[in-house]
Amino acid sequence: MATDSSGKDLEEMLTRVTGQSFKTSHREQLGGGCINGAERLIGSDGRQYFIKHNKAAFLPVFAAEMVALRAIADSGTLRVPIPIGICQSGEQSILVLEYLAMQGSGGDWARMGRELANLHRSTADFFGWPEDNWIGSTPQINNRHDSWVDFYASCRLGPQINWARKKGLSLKTADALIKALPGFFNTYNPEPSLLHGDLWAGNAGFLGEGTPVIYDPASYYGDRETDLAMTELFGGFPSEFYAAYNDVWPLDAGYQIRKELYNLYHILNHFNIFGGGYGTQADSIIRSLLSVL
Repeated sequence: MATDSSGKDLEEMLTRVTGQSFKTSHREQLGGGCINGAERLIGSDGRQYFIKHNKAAFLPVFAAEMVALRAIADSGTLRVPIPIGICQSGEQSILVLEYLAMQGSGGDWARMGRELANLHRSTADFFGWPEDNWIGSTPQINNRHDSWVDFYASCRLGPQINWARKKGLSLKTADALIKALPGFFNTYNPEPSLLHGDLWAGNAGFLGEGTPVIYDPASYYGDRETDLAMTELFGGFPSEFYAAYNDVWPLDAGYQIRKELYNLYHILNHFNIFGGGYGTQADSIIRSLLSVL
C-alpha cells in the first residue's frame, strides 16, 4: 500500500531527479490509484510534476513503468506522460512524470482507436520484453519466446493459475485449457506488437483539446488483441473507438472468442490481488472457453 511523503522529502527527491532545486508552492493529492499514492506538485518557479509514490521496495516497479512509457512515447503514436525519473529516499520511492491536465473521458475516442492501431504496428522479432515488469503489484514474466502460444501459456496464464492455486483456488480445468491453447490459433498467427498491457478505462483519458492519453502501462510485445480485449473488460470503450481501430487494422473474426482467453489473465490477476468473486469468475471463463473447442 502507498505511504505518504513529507513535503521536505519530496522536494529533496525532486531536486535529485531533476537536477534543479525544487521548492513547493502547491501540493495536491490526486485519487484514482489503489496501489500507489499520487500527487501534483507545483514549484515556486512554476514547474509542475505528477508524482507517484510508494514504499522503497516499489522502486523497480517504477523503473519498469518508466521504460514502458518511453517505449510508447518513442513509437510516435499515442500520447503518454513523459517520465522524468525515479528516486528512493529512506522508506520512500517516487516516479516523477510530466504533469498533464486531464479532462476525463470526453475526448476524441476515434483518434485513440486509430493511434492504438498504429502503436500496435510497432513490432519486434520476439514475444516478451527485455525485462520482467509488473501488472499492478503482480510480477509479470516476460521471457522471450518465438511462439505466442508458448509465451501466453508459460508467462501469462501459467503463473497466474499457480498463484491462484496457492491462494486456495482449485481451477480444476485450468490445466486442460493450457493444453488446449493451440486450438484457439489454428488460423490466426499474431505479430509481436508493442502493447500497453493494462489498457482499461482507468488508464486512458484526454487532454483539454481532446488529445487521447494512455498511462500506467505494463508493456510487452504480444498479440494486439490482448489490449483490445482489456478495453472491453471493465465497462468498455465507446463504439467509435473500436470502429476507428478496425478501419486502420481490422481484427480477426476469432477475436470474439480469444478476448475471453485474454481477459482471463486479468481476472486471475485481480483474484490474486484482491480475492473475492474474481476466482469464481475465472473458473467460469475457463469452462466456457473449453466448451467452444
